Amino acid sequence: MKTTKTMNQPKISDKFWRRYMDVVRNEVIPYQWEALNDRIEGAAPSHAIENFRIAAGEAEGEYHGFVFQDSDVAKWIEAVAYSLATDPNPELEETADELIALIGKAQQDDGYLNTYFTIKEPEARWTNLRDQHELYCAGHMMEAAVAYYEVTGKRELLDIMSRFADYIDTVFGEEAGKIQGYDGHQEIELALVKLYEATGNEKYLNLSKFFIEERGRQPHFFDQESEARGDKKPFWYYGSYRYSQSHLPVREQKEAAGHSVRAVYMYSAMADLAAKTGDESLVEACKTLWENVTNKQMYVTAGIGSSEFGEAFSFNYDLPNDTSYTETCASIGLVFWAQRMLNLDKHAKYADVMERALYNGTISGMDLNGKKFFYVNPLEVWPKACIRHDKRHVKPERQKWFSCACCPPNLARLIASIGRYIYTQHDDELFVNLYMGNEAEFALNRQTVKLVQRTEYPWDETISLTVSPEGDCEFTLALRIPGWCRKAYLKVNGEYVDLEDITSNGYAYVKRVWQAGDQVELVLTMPVERIKAHPNVRENAGKTALQRGPVVYCIEEVDNGVNLPNIFLPENAVFNARFEPALLDGVTVITADAERLNDSEWGESLYRPIDKNQYQSFKLTAIPYYAWCNREPGEMLVWINEK
Repeated sequence: MKTTKTMNQPKISDKFWRRYMDVVRNEVIPYQWEALNDRIEGAAPSHAIENFRIAAGEAEGEYHGFVFQDSDVAKWIEAVAYSLATDPNPELEETADELIALIGKAQQDDGYLNTYFTIKEPEARWTNLRDQHELYCAGHMMEAAVAYYEVTGKRELLDIMSRFADYIDTVFGEEAGKIQGYDGHQEIELALVKLYEATGNEKYLNLSKFFIEERGRQPHFFDQESEARGDKKPFWYYGSYRYSQSHLPVREQKEAAGHSVRAVYMYSAMADLAAKTGDESLVEACKTLWENVTNKQMYVTAGIGSSEFGEAFSFNYDLPNDTSYTETCASIGLVFWAQRMLNLDKHAKYADVMERALYNGTISGMDLNGKKFFYVNPLEVWPKACIRHDKRHVKPERQKWFSCACCPPNLARLIASIGRYIYTQHDDELFVNLYMGNEAEFALNRQTVKLVQRTEYPWDETISLTVSPEGDCEFTLALRIPGWCRKAYLKVNGEYVDLEDITSNGYAYVKRVWQAGDQVELVLTMPVERIKAHPNVRENAGKTALQRGPVVYCIEEVDNGVNLPNIFLPENAVFNARFEPALLDGVTVITADAERLNDSEWGESLYRPIDKNQYQSFKLTAIPYYAWCNREPGEMLVWINEK
């Protein structure tokens, strides 16, 4: 069976990301298929595919798993779609087609599709949107349907989900007799925009707008809903409906609050709607929330959601390292939001955060082989302490699978679609947001323009671009100058260009009449930087983090011995960065002369006066944070003491 590609996706040749894409294609997608079918020995059972078989009448049994188990299947299909776009695989496509046919059989006569309610509570549809993820599951399957249609041209799943969306539109809305409410977990809002883009049906765009506009209005929908079903218990989260960002109408929300994944999915939908409708009040709401998240509630790794309670944002500058939650899905959602903000505002700060998340807080959630995963991505780990109640969510090693398995397939679909995040186009301006080896084509000024990017990024400083329009063509190539880069150099056809004259909001605008074979060379200097946290981040007072280019570093026990908090970086430490091709699939390692407390002569005393001679010289070795825990399990630390 041959795949017909209809989606214009850059062809990735980049060593760094191509390796990850190959891991997803060859390891993650097959592994997760086995996990979804409960064929991984020792892994938590999923039962997700079996639920669809039962709902379709092809098997008998009880529903198993969380109420949102269907979403794991949807994300797997989406990852398959993006993988097929770059690497056709008839056998994999046939497996996906068979799964889609099964999903179609599980769809009810009225268009409804949800295995939990079909099997377990058929009379309880739409009675507990606050907790039961009905629209969330629908949204993920819509995203899968759009991706599969765009890549293969096959409409079966798109038609299934359009039919479901049509049914949802008869249930929800402002009209009399409809439910004037929304889901507890945002997702369908952004999915409906994608469905609108794929079908052209404005009904889906309007339905997304309804869900966003309705959220947080009074009297509160969740109160009315719980009263109707006889649930008189107060909502479990200490901040009540802040948990689902429904405590206020979206335009009145000034600080990120509640469950971090729900938040960034909602912010992504808000940005989508702002771009589609031109609603300036929604644009300003997105910008306000962006500034709060990225300047007051984001880790240096672009992890978000510091609190284990509610997997949530807590308050400004509350960024503990050893108890941080920083769910993999939250960083992935931050990437989604950043990409959409680039459609609203031509500012490199959004691409800076997107890049920080991609190289740090997302891929840390998977081992280099693609078979073990982190749900939680802390910035400090002491394995012995993970038995403590307040650190029970922190795992010192990646896990084979999770009973709540939202993160592994979410990461797979992100990596498989990485090409979609490289460029943004505004009329005849082409913005290069990310630097990675690829070939892509664009329609600019009524011509097809081929762009070839070559680089050894993020380890090497040099990026080369070859620009080849069909004929002489005037347009603007906007190159991101990352916020981490202190000095950049640009040459066009061998001639230096003064960046100061052409740079605005983090982009260097090169406007010219381009000819086939024009050469652009950009050098982004990458010295090792010592990063300091805002003084209000109390946990990081007197500490520093190391960063080179977009990559944040950490130290591990395997390189530096036990008791990493006893290591101190002198003020005048000199850093050496060298590429190690045989280590961790090829990484740049940082070394420096440091000091550590000498405990060998401490004795039995628990406390003692200061001894100026208690430090000893020590050679510190740091590796990229994303690659930690791929060798021997042990301690890990991002923020290092300064001396």
